[in-house]
Amino acid sequence: MLSNTCKYAIRAVIYLAQNGGDKKKIGIKQISKELDIPTPFLGKILQSLAKQKLLTSTKGPHGGFGMGKTADEIALIDIVEVIDGRDVFTNCLIGMQSCKQNDTEGYACPVHEQYSSIRQQLFEFFSGQTIGKIIDNMKDKGDYIKL
Repeated sequence: MLSNTCKYAIRAVIYLAQNGGDKKKIGIKQISKELDIPTPFLGKILQSLAKQKLLTSTKGPHGGFGMGKTADEIALIDIVEVIDGRDVFTNCLIGMQSCKQNDTEGYACPVHEQYSSIRQQLFEFFSGQTIGKIIDNMKDKGDYIKL
């Protein structure tokens, strides 16, 4: 459902929220190593999030990435919107043209009605689930959850 890029973005924001605090910057190489994500690819992802003010970015020898907002202010939908867009919440599940062009005329795909409510539930989940809530849930799981 989510692209790998979006999953990497979510993991990186969780990592920064857990390890960076409000003012601390973490270098791209450290984040890349800890999360096992290629550095250049991760850099592009984090820059996209920084452009939207979800993260901060500082250049130079003591630079790195930090949180642009608190973990409780960043919902999953914010990250998904920056990386993947909102198409997952609006597009046809099976990609049929009739669904995209004629939904209002009653020529929707065979699964449109059933998937419509699921799509809405997904949107509500992503909108209500914050990075802060995810981190709180991780605390209860002990050491077996690894980013």
